[in-house]
Amino acid sequence: MELDKIIGGITLADETAMVRAAARNDDLLKPLGSLGRLEKMAVRMAGITGQVYNRAEKRCLIVLAADNGICAEGIAGTPQDMTRWHIANIAGGVSGVGVLARYAHADLKVVDIGIKGDPECALVLPRKIRSGTANFAREPAMSRQEATDAILVGAELVREAKEEGYEILGTGEMGIGNTSSTSACVMALTGLSAEEAVGKGGGLTDEGLAHKKEVIRAALAFHKPDPEDPLDVLSKVGGLDIAGLTGCFLGAAHYRLPIVIDGAISALAALMAFRLSPASADFMFASHRSEEPSYGKIIRELGLAPCIDLDMRLGEGTGCALAFPIIGAACSMLSDMHTFEQAKLDQSYRIDIREDRS
Repeated sequence: MELDKIIGGITLADETAMVRAAARNDDLLKPLGSLGRLEKMAVRMAGITGQVYNRAEKRCLIVLAADNGICAEGIAGTPQDMTRWHIANIAGGVSGVGVLARYAHADLKVVDIGIKGDPECALVLPRKIRSGTANFAREPAMSRQEATDAILVGAELVREAKEEGYEILGTGEMGIGNTSSTSACVMALTGLSAEEAVGKGGGLTDEGLAHKKEVIRAALAFHKPDPEDPLDVLSKVGGLDIAGLTGCFLGAAHYRLPIVIDGAISALAALMAFRLSPASADFMFASHRSEEPSYGKIIRELGLAPCIDLDMRLGEGTGCALAFPIIGAACSMLSDMHTFEQAKLDQSYRIDIREDRS
């Protein structure tokens, strides 16, 4: 499917279903609003699916891997070959996200969308657009068509997941140097300074961080990406994993599946999707508060709040694996808890003390 058709097929959450879900929430055997944001999650799920009663038990974590040419500028504290090596650990289930996904009863779909070289693991799905981006300090990271093609890969992965019966998706990534691509895109889209948007990623010294900031500043001055055109930003200073995840968020909205944001890189992709289709934010949940400095700005623009705050910064989709059971619990609460009427109990004594009834 073409990108404009995917975007054109995205509509807002189902308000009627949300009203019905909110009404059932208020009838459940509990003080009004006493389950807080779990109640809001359940209502949002109704808006996504159009149904009051939902499950989030068949779970899939989509992890996209790609290399970043900007590594040639010495902006990463980890050897670039780690992308190819570590993706096999992720696919094999022995990485951080592999262990947490298994604990959360979530399947992993690990995808090579732009690794430099071929991963030595048959479990990695081949969807390579190119073998890593170009060094955006010297030239555009990719062509506009390559950015579009990567977005379409992400949307297609969601379509496949929908056909396979998954009820909720998570987003993860792996690629040495992708925090630099992310920071450059965030600065281009939002106007944040390097001090506000650039972090240490997987691990840099203070000197390394200063160098990383300077490289990104110079690249943005060189390319002058258009903040009103997410594809221009992606093609000039982005990454293939970021573009693919943007497609996942657009695809989830198009095919009406809930999708969970991981950390800063995943959040940037969600912001890209939101800029292309504001309605896509209705289908997103934020998993955890990332330690990367740009994360808070992005999540606020999306109008979301993270489920958990555990000082995490690994990426890979680890936050999604932890959020899946929480969102599942919200669905179970709305679907399985009895109402006062079912229990034949009087509720006339209840007083609504909620300050925010939205």
